[in-house]
Amino acid sequence: MIEQKTIEYEKTILIGLITRFQDEEKSQEYLDELEFLAYTAGGEVLRRFTQKMDTPNPKTFIGSGKMKEVRDFVEEHDVGTAVFDDELSPAQQKNIEKILRCKIIDRTNLILDIFAQRAKTSYARTQVELAQYEYLLPRLAGMWTHLERQRGGIGMRGPGETEIETDRRIVRDRITLLKKKLEKIDKQMEVQRGNRGSLVRVALVGYTNVGKSTLMNSISKSDVFAENKLFATLDTTVRKVVIGNLPFLLTDTVGFIRKLPTQLVESFKSTLDEVREADLLLHVVDISHSSFEDHIASVNKILDEIESADKPTIMVFNKIDQYKPEVIEEDDLVTEKTTAHYTLKDWKRTWMNREENAIFISALNKNNFEEFRKMVYEKVREIHVTRFPYNNFLYPEQYQYEE
Repeated sequence: MIEQKTIEYEKTILIGLITRFQDEEKSQEYLDELEFLAYTAGGEVLRRFTQKMDTPNPKTFIGSGKMKEVRDFVEEHDVGTAVFDDELSPAQQKNIEKILRCKIIDRTNLILDIFAQRAKTSYARTQVELAQYEYLLPRLAGMWTHLERQRGGIGMRGPGETEIETDRRIVRDRITLLKKKLEKIDKQMEVQRGNRGSLVRVALVGYTNVGKSTLMNSISKSDVFAENKLFATLDTTVRKVVIGNLPFLLTDTVGFIRKLPTQLVESFKSTLDEVREADLLLHVVDISHSSFEDHIASVNKILDEIESADKPTIMVFNKIDQYKPEVIEEDDLVTEKTTAHYTLKDWKRTWMNREENAIFISALNKNNFEEFRKMVYEKVREIHVTRFPYNNFLYPEQYQYEE
């Protein structure tokens, strides 16, 4: 008999700042995302703390008064983890741990933890391990507080320093080893990509949790892991897809996120080679999310960083079945109409109208799926017949086939 497993969530609190560059609305939005990240990692968020400050406190990130409020809550509710919305410096992390006496992690550490849970292949695990060691290296000193090296004096010289230096050397050696391992895997993957021949390559890109894997499953009839959590897919998946009688390769890539840690961008640059080498991008957007325009900007920024912003792109606005605009009552003469009140028709009349290659679908319910397949077919065909002109007669100019 299979035992029923009960998942125990860690008691967690979130801490964020409202600054000149991040107003209250934006701060709450980031904390919503952070809460979803914490839930994905296995945390139950009990409360959020925010403070208005021009810049973070260099010693403790938040002010002393707010820190006392947080400490009282942590002690009263036996909180195990405090998650900060921005990356903490090693000194900040060490100071906060002394005050709160619980586990202190920042957004970067949280994302790395989720990546470590999700990594399945040797390649993904190596990339995550490299990013974790690079994050850990400057923070090693804080892990030797039990030796209180800073006090100095009789009996306190030597061992602490030696232990830390030994650890640093081990970590640096490990980083070097992992980089060599990644180089080797990169060469193997380059050979694999070369062996795929000259088939047209299409890559799914987009923010995390927008439905890329669900779309991959729908269009390729494959069984890629899909879940309503952030970073459900970490490993790159490539499938051969045929629409009509036209074959091409479809790649599902890791999702992007705002405030993406620099270590991860560097570690996952090689994974993004699939995007670099793609002939066509399907930029999937969760239109039901209130900040989908910010998500588009974040993805475009990363595409620009990896020199892929100029590739032919189809904007795929997904989850139309979940889209619910806010409604203004007929007798309400005060509320002004904003983008939050836009219907899908309203959105189609905005900048999206200028996007020649934009389609509104639901990958889960397959709404407008035939129109989507037709658009992909036509775009892939354009690229295919330039590569194989003699194949022009094999594929009709119009989308003509029966399901």
